[in-house]
Amino acid sequence: MLLLVLAGIFITNAIIAEIIGAKIFSFEQIFGFQPAQIDLLGYKLDFNMTAGVLNWPIVFIISDIINEYYGVKGVKVISYLTTALIAYSFFVLYGATMLPPAQFWIDINMLDSEGNPMNINGAFSKILRQGLGIILGSITAFMIGQLLDAVVFKKLRKMTSNKHIWLRATGSTLFSQLVDSYVVLFIAFFLFGNWEMSQIVAVGSVNYLYKFFVAILMTPIIYLVHYMIDQYLGKETSDQMIHEATHV
Repeated sequence: MLLLVLAGIFITNAIIAEIIGAKIFSFEQIFGFQPAQIDLLGYKLDFNMTAGVLNWPIVFIISDIINEYYGVKGVKVISYLTTALIAYSFFVLYGATMLPPAQFWIDINMLDSEGNPMNINGAFSKILRQGLGIILGSITAFMIGQLLDAVVFKKLRKMTSNKHIWLRATGSTLFSQLVDSYVVLFIAFFLFGNWEMSQIVAVGSVNYLYKFFVAILMTPIIYLVHYMIDQYLGKETSDQMIHEATHV
């Protein structure tokens, strides 16, 4: 039952993050700040983030929790399944955008909330139909990030003899997100786009800076989830599962 709940939370958040990732928002404007305009490798960069970062930290927290109780094998199984479901979701969404729209649907949505002309079918397709490069980049980065997170988590757990959960959970996330931040951009915008490598490094660095601080801030939540699971399982069962996961 516990694995089912954790897997459900993991898969749901991963797929949602991929879908809403088409929107880019200004992190500075949330707090009323001016654009950062960080000068990095010749580029003026702001904290413009994909909306997927809103719930992506949850994916890595749950991944570490699954690793804690079910080991690397459990993380791999969930990661492979999630990758397949993400690919399936993209396929279904793309198919939905190819369906001919009903004329009445277009007519009743000719104007947006501010009275401006709007092509509802075009907007629907634009949002849900992501490019091949972005799809391949996100799926590849997800798989590499998850596998790295699992392996680093296991190594840190053995080094600390199952102590300091903050170190293995946060440390593995920081390392895997470092790789993830550049892989997705490299595939999507260097291999399939026209970005220069310096721009990949610059944008990836700003994105990772955000992920770094979020990972640190999320550390107390890992302890909270760990405590709740221990209460649900009971101390003896919890310790046994962690012991078995450590030696898998």
